Order: sequence, then C-alpha cells, then structure tokens
Amino acid sequence: EVQLVESGGGLVQPGGSLRLSCAASGFTFSTYAMSWFRQAPGKEREGVAAITSEGRIRYADSVKGRFTISKDNAQNTLYLQMNSLKPEDTATYYCAADPRIAWLLLFYRSQYNYWGQGTQVTVSS
Repeated sequence: EVQLVESGGGLVQPGGSLRLSCAASGFTFSTYAMSWFRQAPGKEREGVAAITSEGRIRYADSVKGRFTISKDNAQNTLYLQMNSLKPEDTATYYCAADPRIAWLLLFYRSQYNYWGQGTQVTVSS
C-alpha cells in the first residue's frame, strides 16, 4: 500500500523558514515523480515544486528562489525547504507521487494517483 506522510508544517513569521518532509512507503521511491502542491482556503490546489525520478526539478514562478525541493532515495523521503516565507504562502501543503508523468504535466494534480494527507503552513505575524 502506497503511503505518503507529510510533516514539518506550522506557524512561522513572514521572512521565516520551514522544512517540510514527506515520508514515502509502499513503492519504489526512486522511480517515481514526486511533487509538492498547496491549497489555500477557497483556492484551487496548485503545484509548487516537482522532482522527476531522474532528478529534474521544476518550480512554480511564485516560489522560485525561495523554495528548494529535494529527495533522499535512501530514506524514501521528499523535502521542501521554504525560505523567505510570505503570508501568501499560507496553505495546506500536500505531497504527491506517480510513476510516470510528462514534464509539462508535473503541476497537473489530476496526473497524480497518490497523495498525502497534508500539513498546514501558516505565515503570519
């Protein structure tokens, strides 16, 4: 059974940092495309950062230069380092996985078969 478990969310002041983790199990982690999505209240779920099985990385324009996605294949864990956080980054952050997604479709949530339960990130003073 595929499981994705996010952690690391919380309350942080503007300009602060957080690191999210996604512990994966039940599949061959190194062969899957992995992504972070987020959903703010009243908004659509949007792609934030993605990393392919080959290690190619893609970011949404809104987080470029501030967020860094990485993965540890030995630990079956996906990370999202978030720096210079802004109030508009407030959302529930989800980890997603799928064995085969085309590069141009990495931020299409319909392409992913597996999702975590989400972790809340709140950026506020």
